[in-house]
Amino acid sequence: MVAWFLSAALFAAAESPLPPWGEPKDIAFTAAVDGTTQHFVELLPADFDPARERHVVVALHGHGSDRWQYVKDPRGECRAARDAAARHGMIYISPDYRASTSWMGPKAEADLVQIIADVRARHKVGKVFLVGASMGGASVLTFAALHPDMVAGVSSQNGTANHLEYENFQGAIRQSFGGTKAQIPLEYKRRSAEYWPEAFTMPVAITAGAGDKSVPPGSVVRLANVLEQMGRKVLLNYREDRGHSTDYADTAAALEFVIQAALGGEEP
Repeated sequence: MVAWFLSAALFAAAESPLPPWGEPKDIAFTAAVDGTTQHFVELLPADFDPARERHVVVALHGHGSDRWQYVKDPRGECRAARDAAARHGMIYISPDYRASTSWMGPKAEADLVQIIADVRARHKVGKVFLVGASMGGASVLTFAALHPDMVAGVSSQNGTANHLEYENFQGAIRQSFGGTKAQIPLEYKRRSAEYWPEAFTMPVAITAGAGDKSVPPGSVVRLANVLEQMGRKVLLNYREDRGHSTDYADTAAALEFVIQAALGGEEP
């Protein structure tokens, strides 16, 4: 696997004071897929100018959490996502995507498509980046595989890329996907990023650990290896001593890799 690292300049940028945010906006909307009221949080840079194009980071929370996790939680994965968006002057979006038991089922997918369209309608938006951990790490891979034209880069922390082999949280996944693996195997395959490597034309960063028992790393490691063989822009940060979490430094490095690879020196 090709090794990628933050340059000294990027580490310096990560340690420099970050631009301030405006107040978070908790936005309610009517989901087109079923008419229910859903929510997402939007953070705009304090110096937000509606005439200026901004890129967007969409952060997807983990199992048992909601839209506020990636807005308020001090854990490294969440703080690194906020800081990356602030450092690059991006709009920061954190959706419920059907809240605590989503796993990017059809309704969550439809909600995220609608949210991205809404953000593009209200703001001058350039590229859209996805980041998430655990359930969110699986969900960003699923969404990117299903909608590669909507995504400029993906950073997945401690997720799965294969729902057919994944065995945990099956009650929540069954509810989200609309049935069991035995009942709707093609739906589980459709939402398993490992089966669709050709969709990943955008830069991808994956962090995983050998000690992760909650979301075993095998499928994301295989996906990263296939993407490397295909000549795609991919970072795999795999640590033998990592469990089911990625620290601030490794999450920040993953996000910077994706952003820099996608922007290609462009000023965000």
